[in-house]
Amino acid sequence: MSRESEINFKIKLDENQVPELIEWTAEGSEKDKLNHSKAINLALWDEEENNTLRIDLWTKTMMVDEMKKFAAQNIITMADSFERSTGETAIAEEIREFGKKIAIKMGVLK
Repeated sequence: MSRESEINFKIKLDENQVPELIEWTAEGSEKDKLNHSKAINLALWDEEENNTLRIDLWTKTMMVDEMKKFAAQNIITMADSFERSTGETAIAEEIREFGKKIAIKMGVLK
């Protein structure tokens, strides 16, 4: 049986089109309520262009250290997704190690 689910984002912008507030909801998630976030990195696969499309947004309240941690965690968790989808454990571990290495260099992981 087929089912649909929605993930919705609402971005509130200032007069210069800079995000001030990011709100999101996702049907069926543990947080089926309105949630707030300081940043989004969304990657979509465009099968026509055979290429990745990205939406990267962050609010002006996101601090540099938060962005560093966000970037490092994105790389590390990308390894988890890559491993689940391809079964390539060795490559996934290399991606994780890279993420950890730069997190340490940026001072967001000890």
